[in-house]
Amino acid sequence: MTLTDIERFLDQLGDEARAIAMQYFRTRIDVETKPDATPVTTADRAIEQRMRELIASRFPSHVLVGEEGGGRVADGVSWIIDPIDGTKSFVTGLPLFGTLVAMVENRRPVCGMIEVPAMSERWIGGVGHASRNGEPCTVSACAHLRDARLCSTDPRMFSGEAERAFARIAREVRVTRFGTDCYGYAMLASGHVDLIVEDGLQIHDVMAIVPVIQGAGGIVTTWAGEPVDESFEGNIIAAATRSLHEEASRWLGRLHV
Repeated sequence: MTLTDIERFLDQLGDEARAIAMQYFRTRIDVETKPDATPVTTADRAIEQRMRELIASRFPSHVLVGEEGGGRVADGVSWIIDPIDGTKSFVTGLPLFGTLVAMVENRRPVCGMIEVPAMSERWIGGVGHASRNGEPCTVSACAHLRDARLCSTDPRMFSGEAERAFARIAREVRVTRFGTDCYGYAMLASGHVDLIVEDGLQIHDVMAIVPVIQGAGGIVTTWAGEPVDESFEGNIIAAATRSLHEEASRWLGRLHV
């Protein structure tokens, strides 16, 4: 299949994920707490199960990895699923949650989808292009921290020297917003956010967003400047421009020298 075919398939997955999510959103749904203290709901499990069924039916030889069902990335082609990124938003009735699906080839993300059901928005990205609801999207031209709009999911994801480094960056930028989960990355791809800095992430949190942001013209690396792959250490810098990325990296990369 071509990358265009894969992106069409991601669009189909997005339709399915949206339909299931909206059946449960803002209903009195049971919330469980997993061993890592994060919440999980029936909706998380239902979406992941449906994504697994559809992908396995289309690509029976591909490896499936999901936040709820587990699995390990392998050589060849793997699919990585985060059924509800932002479950805390979901269970509190806030619309900024999403479904993330990535196609990974030879352990690197190639195509990705950010589906945001409650906002009726969907981003799909691949090599050299990205779209929002089928229309091309691009990152901003922001080149310096002093002009940047920064997003991060939660200040409590940082600790020690990382916490102090993030605080210094937050003091330098023009705007800082928390609580955005995957929606912040989508806004970066559409040019409304310029910089995202996060820590403590898992591969299902990031693999889908990498091709979307890179396809929109942005840059995504670890704090040490390495590509994001299955072995990344949980930290990430996503920036609209190389110069902005370099400024942020000067604060964060030094922690890994």
